Amino acid sequence: MIVDERIVTFINSMETGNSEILEQIEGEALGANVPIIRKEMQSFLKVLLMILKPMNVLEVGTAVGFSAVLMSECMPANGRVTTIENYEKRIPVARENFRRAGKEDVITLLAGDAMEILPTLAGEYDFIFMDAAKGQYVHFLPQVQRLLRSGGVLLSDNVMQDGTVVESRFAVERRDRTIHARMREYLYGLKRGGVFETSILPLGDGVALSVKKG
Repeated sequence: MIVDERIVTFINSMETGNSEILEQIEGEALGANVPIIRKEMQSFLKVLLMILKPMNVLEVGTAVGFSAVLMSECMPANGRVTTIENYEKRIPVARENFRRAGKEDVITLLAGDAMEILPTLAGEYDFIFMDAAKGQYVHFLPQVQRLLRSGGVLLSDNVMQDGTVVESRFAVERRDRTIHARMREYLYGLKRGGVFETSILPLGDGVALSVKKG
């Protein structure tokens, strides 16, 4: 945890909860040890979408569909979510959750490797939520840049890796050094690549909020 636990507990104690179906999906996911976005991130995402009112959203990393359903509830009535998932066991669970939420006509799930799917997508997205394998963020970035419209927003979750991203590579376990280097490269690209204006926030496990320059 990168933020004082007492502060996070207090912030989360103020929450009023989500819709009944989201509460059910969250409980089932946590019971099955499937990672979903944290409470404080849920609130941030809801407020951000209500401000931006995106019509066309892309999510990289569906898991069981919790965040896709949450986003669909906070978008304009005729908005659409496209989400990509590569883990075969979670794909049918996500599809069933979309059905339970009555979002089958709003959310499109693309099954497969995002590295293969992203180049096939056309058009422009107003908002992109990056929440997939952390070591792949930097590889997804060129396609994300292409697909996001000018003035569009990219939200990248879990960019601090439990705080280890701030450590020297020699202070990180050898098995984690590749993902450590890739996340640093990703953040460097967001901040200094010239395409985005980015703010890195100590929210949850770290969030990068980026706007594509015109």
